Amino acid sequence: MARMPDTHESELSTIWLRAFLEVARHGSFTVAARRLGWTQSAVSRQIASLEAALGGAPLFDRLPRGVRLTAHGTAALPHVAAALDRLALLRRELRDLDRVAGGRLRFGAFATADAALVPRAIALFRARHPGVSLAREEGLTGPLLGRLAAGELDLAVVSTTGGPLPEGTVELHHLLDEPLYVAVPAGHALAGEPRVGLARLADEDWVSGSPEPAGTLLDAARPHGFSPRVAHVVGEWTAKLGYVAAGLGVALVPALAAQGVRPDVALIPVRDEDAPTRAVYAATPRDRTAPPAVAPFLRALREAGADAV
Repeated sequence: MARMPDTHESELSTIWLRAFLEVARHGSFTVAARRLGWTQSAVSRQIASLEAALGGAPLFDRLPRGVRLTAHGTAALPHVAAALDRLALLRRELRDLDRVAGGRLRFGAFATADAALVPRAIALFRARHPGVSLAREEGLTGPLLGRLAAGELDLAVVSTTGGPLPEGTVELHHLLDEPLYVAVPAGHALAGEPRVGLARLADEDWVSGSPEPAGTLLDAARPHGFSPRVAHVVGEWTAKLGYVAAGLGVALVPALAAQGVRPDVALIPVRDEDAPTRAVYAATPRDRTAPPAVAPFLRALREAGADAV
């Protein structure tokens, strides 16, 4: 049968350690008691308990005036000081976390959110919480939700581009609804229109991030009886607009990506009934305690979202 651990073997009270350090610093039980606000007998009891816990050898020689560290006490001193320093550091770090004055926040975002929404939120958050380290990554909504579920992210900015978002394992915080635009060359016949229905673009070549419309913004064309003809597959928004400007096709552009549009490209709002807005959310896990920085970062995202579209 396994032997139950002796209390002295398994635990060291921080009270004992504090008493030991004060006595060692001042060479006196009386001074240590005064510094700690205890009685001298209380200090003596803590030292006796520590000596017992460490094997019974005396840590101090009792002198006519004061005390002096023994060889055992001298060996124990740096370890006790380091242990108390580490505990003090732990308390400071936990206080900083609670005040959102320290720690780290890991988050991801889909590419279009990185155009305006996320940078604005980061600027707001850093102005308020400069001590928090931010670790950001970019990715598609599906993989970001997978990393969130795996505990590799604390928050993910995601969208409904590929369809409805799962709600079982994540909590969704709505940030904004993003209208869509059609990007056409500045000299295109539709460039001056106040808004356009997607059916009028059925014969156009399209520039898209995927060769297939499914799971992309071009899904919005399906209810109108045509499948967009993807002529050029281009992943990055600046490059997409370059293809549009060169007259190689048209593209659907969400509002978050529309702010930096070039002058040789015209943006035409898509009629509401032709293309529902794309919803943007911040996702957080349901089954984990969120770092304290998550709530203020969510506030920053909402503030940035209010001005983003």
